[in-house]
Amino acid sequence: MTAGGYEDLVEEAKRLKSVERPGIIKAIEEARSHGDLSENAEYHAAREKQSFIEGRLAELEDKIARAEVIDVAQMSGKIIRFGATVTVADEDTDEESTYQIVGEDEADISTGRLSVTSPLAKALIGLQSGDSVDINTPGGAKGYEVVKVRYK
Repeated sequence: MTAGGYEDLVEEAKRLKSVERPGIIKAIEEARSHGDLSENAEYHAAREKQSFIEGRLAELEDKIARAEVIDVAQMSGKIIRFGATVTVADEDTDEESTYQIVGEDEADISTGRLSVTSPLAKALIGLQSGDSVDINTPGGAKGYEVVKVRYK
């Protein structure tokens, strides 16, 4: 993953530990004070949220421990690899789109961050400016031309 993606995971884990976890503990204590737990909807909802928080925290800690952080700022070249920011043009419409190829956990297509495991990213890896690629999509085959490759 990129350094930014790693930092996002670390920040989320810190927030869960320092804000969410103490808040849910207080909510459980308050719900317990209301009496009979078998019919206490607040208690059951708080316990369910606690379970979600603990599960997410375990998942984040595992990903952080196993993360291979790649500093894109130290990368250069003309060939598309993980971390590259790539501008592609749709061969049918000439519409250009720019994506950065990132890890699965940091992918967000609305901000132009494309998962390295996506079909488009897989097809782009190893190409360079001027190369063309055809991708099978649910809507049929689409052709793209690589316009620009940069590392930032």
